Amino acid sequence: MSTSGATACHSPRPLLTGTFINVGTVLLGTLIGVAVGSRLPERMQQRVMAGLGLLTGVLGISLALPPHNLNFLYVMGGVLIGGLVGEAIGIERWLERLGDRIQATVSRTGDSTVSQAFVTASLLFCVGPLTIVGSIQNGLTGDYQALATKALLDGFAAVALAAGLGWGVGLAAITILVIQGGLSLGAGAFDAVLRGQALAALISAGGVLILGISLKLLNLIDVKVGNFLPALVFAPALVGIVSLID
Repeated sequence: MSTSGATACHSPRPLLTGTFINVGTVLLGTLIGVAVGSRLPERMQQRVMAGLGLLTGVLGISLALPPHNLNFLYVMGGVLIGGLVGEAIGIERWLERLGDRIQATVSRTGDSTVSQAFVTASLLFCVGPLTIVGSIQNGLTGDYQALATKALLDGFAAVALAAGLGWGVGLAAITILVIQGGLSLGAGAFDAVLRGQALAALISAGGVLILGISLKLLNLIDVKVGNFLPALVFAPALVGIVSLID
């Protein structure tokens, strides 16, 4: 028994347990959302999306507010620099083109929301700090509790999104598998880096990006959150650079 247990600890499969759970809840939530959404009047679908937007905004604000020992200039600099780099690279355009390509493949109608659903859900499910922290924790220790919590939240969010945007939300499961799975398998490279203020800066920057998703869900403004994804790298990097200088 002990030999098989030791073998399992060195197997790559436990490192992806949380990711597989997350993929499952998103697919299940999408199925439920599509089944329920088709039976809801348009005004009720709009209320569902508005409610999800408000809740996403509250989550974003709570995460964006940095702890007292973190200089918010790290977050500000990371978001601004990350936005410029993301705009130059065209991350949002790349995501939209990928979504449009999927939409063109699976839909013959021009008013399909597959692309919008895929991009919105992918950003919502993969931008948050639980994606980074939970994946690294799962990869280093095999503990998938954080990702299981995220999976539950994503499952409910998938129900709400799919009710309003359709089955394209389920395609975000591919994004989760690639990003979270990759982070879990490569967790050893991040363990020594994402600590203390660097981790706090990443979480705060992630909250800012989640707030941007909220604004889009509420149809207030499309801030092109995809182009701000490099902020998740630049915010903690600025902490490291300043610490080296000091």
